[in-house]
Amino acid sequence: MDGADVRAALLTRVVDLGLLLRRRGQAARALTLQLVFAGGGQWQKTRRLAEPSAHEEDMHALAYQLMDVAGLQRGRLTGMTLGREGLVDADQVAEQISLDTGRKARLVAERAVDRVREQFGPGVIGPAAFPLAS
Repeated sequence: MDGADVRAALLTRVVDLGLLLRRRGQAARALTLQLVFAGGGQWQKTRRLAEPSAHEEDMHALAYQLMDVAGLQRGRLTGMTLGREGLVDADQVAEQISLDTGRKARLVAERAVDRVREQFGPGVIGPAAFPLAS
């Protein structure tokens, strides 16, 4: 698969996982990426988030890092799973005071998109592309 297609599929998994966690009122401490290759080979790696989160912004960079660690070059990828590890209740996650108005605006937008998806269905708004480098 083309690298851009793989990253787009991974971003979709991040969005789906974030939405699921927020609906359940949970946050993940770590993400696990599992890749399945033609011929039956598998690769799996888990990495911790800086802090527990259910926000796409926090999870996408880590998911991309996991994909980079996989070092895909010529293997035919036939499956991809993004999982969460170390779930905690979202209300137990400390919220830091920040002067980053951009992040605050993105989190407000995330909540608004969640409400639209709840009302009109999950496919009504697709994921926005995140920059490749964070």
